[in-house]
Amino acid sequence: MENSGPNQNNTPPVEPHFKGYKPYTGPAGGWGALAAVAHSIRDEMALSPRTTALFQMNQPDGFDCPGCAWPDPRHTSSFEFCENGAKAMTWEATPKRAAPEFFAQHPVSELWSWSDHALEDAGRLSQPLRYNHDTDHFEAVSWDEALTGIAQSLRSISDPNQVEFYTSGRTSNEAAFVYQLLARAYGTNNFPDCSNMCHEPTSVGLPQSIGVGKGTVTLDDFDQADAIFCIGHNPATNHPRMLTALRNAELRGAKIIAVNPLIEHGLQRFTPPQDPVEMITLESTPLASQYFQVKSGGDVAFVKGVMKVLLQMHQQAITAGQPGVLDTDFINEHTVGFDQLKADLEAISWDSLEKKSGLSQNDMQNFAHIYTQANNAIICYGMGITQHRHGTENVRHLVNLLLLRGNIGKPGAGICPLRGHSNVQGDRTMGITEIPTEAFLQKIDTAFGIQSPRQHGHNAITSLKAIIEGRSQGFIGMGGNFATAMPDQDRSYQAFKQLELNVQIITKLNRTALLTAKNTYILPTLGRTEADIKNGVHQAITVEDSMSMVHASTGRLKPASEHLRSEVSIVTDLARTLFPDSPLDWEGMGSNYDLIRDKIAEVFADFHDFNQRIQQPGGFHLPNAAAQRQWNTPSAKAQFVISSIEEDDAIENNYFVLNTVRSHDQYNTTVYGYNDRYRGVKGRRDIVFIHADDLEQLGLQDGDKVDLVSYHGRVLAGLSAAVYPIAKGTIAAYFPEANVLLSLDDYDHESGIPSYKSIPVSIRPAQ
Repeated sequence: MENSGPNQNNTPPVEPHFKGYKPYTGPAGGWGALAAVAHSIRDEMALSPRTTALFQMNQPDGFDCPGCAWPDPRHTSSFEFCENGAKAMTWEATPKRAAPEFFAQHPVSELWSWSDHALEDAGRLSQPLRYNHDTDHFEAVSWDEALTGIAQSLRSISDPNQVEFYTSGRTSNEAAFVYQLLARAYGTNNFPDCSNMCHEPTSVGLPQSIGVGKGTVTLDDFDQADAIFCIGHNPATNHPRMLTALRNAELRGAKIIAVNPLIEHGLQRFTPPQDPVEMITLESTPLASQYFQVKSGGDVAFVKGVMKVLLQMHQQAITAGQPGVLDTDFINEHTVGFDQLKADLEAISWDSLEKKSGLSQNDMQNFAHIYTQANNAIICYGMGITQHRHGTENVRHLVNLLLLRGNIGKPGAGICPLRGHSNVQGDRTMGITEIPTEAFLQKIDTAFGIQSPRQHGHNAITSLKAIIEGRSQGFIGMGGNFATAMPDQDRSYQAFKQLELNVQIITKLNRTALLTAKNTYILPTLGRTEADIKNGVHQAITVEDSMSMVHASTGRLKPASEHLRSEVSIVTDLARTLFPDSPLDWEGMGSNYDLIRDKIAEVFADFHDFNQRIQQPGGFHLPNAAAQRQWNTPSAKAQFVISSIEEDDAIENNYFVLNTVRSHDQYNTTVYGYNDRYRGVKGRRDIVFIHADDLEQLGLQDGDKVDLVSYHGRVLAGLSAAVYPIAKGTIAAYFPEANVLLSLDDYDHESGIPSYKSIPVSIRPAQ
């Protein structure tokens, strides 16, 4: 693979001399992926009959993979799952149980000392639990006791705005819809959710630019694109099934270009485990032909440099009597703000662009040349773009780049935000938002005969601040591991213990559930793989993938315990207990999800005939106005938006910029194991990845122990420095361990997302 830029070519081969770090030389996928699936099945399920669930994953009559939001192909195969999907499935379908006997043996004070991996590895929760302060143990209670106790606590809190209703992106459309209805009937718009931690800049930035907060492409567009730009994401770990689409594009001649501080293995070579020829011959397909290693936090500067080159190329072509490289017809007809963007780009110096991006003018010219050779281009991006102090600006500038050549609203072109959770996009569609529109609230009120609150609520950052400052008294978490995933853990952990109520609706134990408030409950729920049967009928739920396809998911496995309830049932049963005189048909919705979908169709016009349309294999596609070149913006046109490339002083003052990353054996805060195969790490997570020149300049060697110190004095101690092909000035360590270096003031002030990938730190020998 050809690399481009000053940060790449002077990285020597890694010659590790410490335990647990050795470069991986195989391709992504291939036998390594199959071996990992086999190990996961062996370790978690001991070859039980439940492994047959793998062949129900992503099938029309099966369940949707809980591992990511990559869409299913139109003609689903009999082998449509990836390594990490298999890990997610086996982790959920494990025969291990965290039953009441487990909690009787282990007090919370002991469990707190366990690792996050060990807590979840204890197995599936099997009964409702309530914490007993006198004994320091969780104890089994009946569902009636749990729901009555929770309802009493909610009634005791004088202001509904003192309760936070959190959702994970694994929550189905149906559960999310009744959950937001419960919270609004209770009286609040406090909806911190996982989107606040991953793609909130997408939800904020895209509407400002193109009038819709979702991507504009479908899977079919990948078959027509001339170039696919993979910016700030790691598909081999975070959305492995995407590698098949990239491989197909490369084989038909499309260019695949990567932009990322780290060279990620999955964009170099790929062997599809479904291809017997490549598996037997040990062949692989090269993917990214060039890799631009932008400095972390330098994305706006890099994109501005590319656009500056495009303007120059366009003017030179026009002067020479040749066609320009910009789509001026599209710009004139469909956009506003071009003149302001042009003036901004002409005024900025190459010195500042090179300094901020870490790449040269030649690199930006190279990228621009590739872009102009593509008639149809897709930009895919992940959290390497969004999780920054200026994440919203990053998103808008990617749109600016596409608009210059008319690459939105035509086949084979568009913007493609890559969601991590399987239904984080659907949850937002269903109304999980702290800033609902008046039109939406009016429809909810009309459909259900309630009066929804109009005051905007809390997002993840403002929720946690309210908890720390004592302004919130209750927290209900629908999945996830909120306190561990968020910054400022020292203060947040203590603050959770001062709450009146902490409720965790989860499948497995995690650290947030151990933050025992005055009243603490664990409500065990069905997993995506498990049968949800009401009155003898299998209940299907629905999800919305990254490309706005809505399809059904039906679990088939026997539930891990007879005491488990679905998320929908838990919400509707709590609502019936909390609002005993409510005219809403909570009982009906909890026992027949068709009734929920009928109400969704009543509130959202795009979900008309919902129950009929999900009977189609693959479901249906939600309309996207921007993909049709209809711009729901104040000007009724797509908007070029400019911004500064000035960084915070902390990053300027000789600090490294820390990226937090997930390992290959990890899903958000869930750690399946201690290996990170594609980065060469085995059996450990106490690693910081660093460029060889940076390590030498610090007077350190590969494998030396170091401490990371944030600009406000927080310390992550005792990491082993590992030489890695990463941009100079950028380092990387694992999430969520490195979250201790973030404060609650380290976030994008437009979207509220914590800046997990732009943390200024210094490095010192371990003390």
